[in-house]
Amino acid sequence: MKNSLQNKWQGALARNRQALSTRTAKVGGYSFVLSLVVLAILIAVNVLASKLPTSWTQFDISAAQLYSLTSDTKVVVTNLQQDVTIYWISQAGKEDTVIQKLLDRYQELSDHITVVKKDPDVYPTFAQQYTEETVMNNSLVVESGDKSRYISYDNIYQYDTGSYYTTGSVSQSFDGEGQITSAIDYVVSTDLPQVYLLSGHGEAALSETFADELERSNYETVEDFSLLNVDAIPEECDVLLINAPTSDISDEELTMLRSYVQGGGKLVVLSGPQENADLPNLQALLSDYGVTVSDGVVVDTNRDYYAFTAPYVLMPEIESSDITDPLKDGDYHVIVPIAAGLTVGEDNGGATVTSLLKTSTDSFSKAAGYAMTTYDKEDGDIDGPFTLAVSVEDATAGGRLLWVASDYLLDDMYNSYSSGANLDFVMNGLSWMIGNTDAVSIRSKSLDYNYLTISSSSAAWLKVCMIGIIPVGFLLLGLDEVLRRRKKV
Repeated sequence: MKNSLQNKWQGALARNRQALSTRTAKVGGYSFVLSLVVLAILIAVNVLASKLPTSWTQFDISAAQLYSLTSDTKVVVTNLQQDVTIYWISQAGKEDTVIQKLLDRYQELSDHITVVKKDPDVYPTFAQQYTEETVMNNSLVVESGDKSRYISYDNIYQYDTGSYYTTGSVSQSFDGEGQITSAIDYVVSTDLPQVYLLSGHGEAALSETFADELERSNYETVEDFSLLNVDAIPEECDVLLINAPTSDISDEELTMLRSYVQGGGKLVVLSGPQENADLPNLQALLSDYGVTVSDGVVVDTNRDYYAFTAPYVLMPEIESSDITDPLKDGDYHVIVPIAAGLTVGEDNGGATVTSLLKTSTDSFSKAAGYAMTTYDKEDGDIDGPFTLAVSVEDATAGGRLLWVASDYLLDDMYNSYSSGANLDFVMNGLSWMIGNTDAVSIRSKSLDYNYLTISSSSAAWLKVCMIGIIPVGFLLLGLDEVLRRRKKV
């Protein structure tokens, strides 16, 4: 009995050895080993991919390119020589994913940038050392050394209510990149361009949008600067701005401004028609270069050259120049309301005078000005076309002058109507004046939906195609296939 069981066991072992030595068993063993190798490779690839920068493994397919950085940002960030810390003030579980991915891009772009998350529930007083404002969730603080800038969540996601009057909806935009890059540039810069604001002639205050953009672009503004208590314009003044004066400058001030521009200074003037005053001394700065200012308010009866239903709210042709080419390339329109007409003569005193914005040949200047009662041409009105903005480069020492013949170009309402092109025009002018500057201005990215609008006839034709022609076509193809198969049978 014992020998019989032993023989059976030895026989089973022999059969198992024989089965393992067969071709099928060998193939199965190879397959098992190969599966282990492939699994190990996949694990290794996943581990390696997790270590790669997200810019290599994640692609920005958003319509507004929210997660992509512009070339301006890349220049600023890749040239950093000192460490920058970005504090992200966000509650756990309430992080904004768009801001998170954008911060990842900054951190990957330079070893000098570190992103540190600060939960206000854990650090309730952290932000108070940087701002007195009420800190919203997903706000940022950018710091380097002893300089810092607070970026409110409201400044990252912006809402333009002015567009409601033209489109019936509130325009939304994302300004995360512009705010962060500007803040980085600010905290690492030691010498920021200074804009002096002339006072003493009833000048208008800067619009809120313009003032915010100057700060965002890292221009320092010096307000209430007067020529009455100085012998010369300070060397620290990179640009002198005269914004919508309502009274004329004195002879002494004219002499000082002439010397400033001829000596290499940079001057920006926004001055349009006046209701109760004349500005001959101020306008003499233009006449030095062969540019004259017409009396009255310019009206353009060509429907392509004015906005809405007001022929005095001008939408001029944009001429090519370093200032205006970015606007032309983006197909933007500058809106110039209540403007005076400029005429560029041939005797420019050796300076380079460039027309930037121009009306149509159907335009004319209403001599009645603010008292006009009709948009039709009357006796005494001056024929166009006119220039509405000029740039001048003085031949003596390279001084530069930018003149816009309207007091209202930077009004928040008209800037909103132009989709920000009015502000871009002036900011481009400042950059042109200063030349190589560290000032950074990155346009915000629209979050508005772009709808496809088609005519009623096109919509009807699409319905016929989608509901009728295409289904019938597939039905006929199916019938044809059935009939051909039956014939083969």
